[in-house]
Amino acid sequence: MSGPAITPWVVGNWKMNPMRADAKQLVQELKQLLLNQNIEESKCHIGVSPVALELQSIQAQFSDCSRSISMVAQDLSRVAGTGAYTGEISAELLKDSAVECVLVGHSERREVFGDTPAVLNEKIKNALNAGLTVIYCVGESLEQRESGQAEHTVLQQICDIASVVQPEQWNKIIVAYEPIWAIGTGKTASPEDAQAMHAKIREGLSQISPAGQGMAILYGGSVKPENAVELAACPDINGALVGGASLNAESFYKIAQAFANTK
Repeated sequence: MSGPAITPWVVGNWKMNPMRADAKQLVQELKQLLLNQNIEESKCHIGVSPVALELQSIQAQFSDCSRSISMVAQDLSRVAGTGAYTGEISAELLKDSAVECVLVGHSERREVFGDTPAVLNEKIKNALNAGLTVIYCVGESLEQRESGQAEHTVLQQICDIASVVQPEQWNKIIVAYEPIWAIGTGKTASPEDAQAMHAKIREGLSQISPAGQGMAILYGGSVKPENAVELAACPDINGALVGGASLNAESFYKIAQAFANTK
C-alpha cells in the first residue's frame, strides 16, 4: 500500500490532437478554472502532453497560470545528444527546452510504431541521463487479461527496464498502468481490478528498489470525472494518465480535483 507522502500526478496525454486554435482555447479554459478555484501543487501535480510541435508554445501559454503545469513530451529519440538524425528529438533537446517529463512505452508506441523493450530501454536510459522524469507506461491486452496473463505481462514490462535504471534514478520514474483494452474504448477497469494491479506493480517495484513504496503509480484507460473519485480512493492509485477527457478543460480539471481532494 502506498503511503500518504505520495503526491498524485494527473497528466493529460493529448496524443495527436488538437489543432492550434483549439489547443489555445483549451489552455485558456484550464487556466481560468484554476484561477477560479486553484488546485494546490502540494496536493496534486498537473501535467499536459501536447504534440512535440507545440511543447514550447503551450509552455509559454501556461507561464502566467496560477500554478505550475508540467510539460510532458509524448516520446523521445533512442539516440542521445545531437547529430544527423532527421526527425528525431533527443532527451537533451527536450531538457534544453525546459521540458521536465516524457512518456515512454505507451501502448500506441509499442503496438503501432514497434517500440520493443530494447528500444524503450534506450529511450529510458537517455531520458534519465538527461535529468528527465520518465512516465513509463505498462499494460496488458484483452487477450492477455482473459488468458490470465495480465499480471505476468505487466510485471515483465516493469522488469524489462530494471537493467537500465540506476539505483538513484528510480525516484525519477513514474509508472502509468493502462490496460490496453480500456484505452479510448470507454471501458475502464473496475476500481477493485485497477487497485489489485497497482498493488502488484508496487510489490514488483519494491522488490527491485527501496524507492518502490514511494513511487507514483498512475491509472490510465478511459479516466473520466465520473470514475475519478472512485479511482482516487484506491490506496495504490496515485493519479491518472488521461486521454480523451484531457481535451476538455472542465473534465480534466475535475479529474485533477478528485485526486487532489481524495489523496
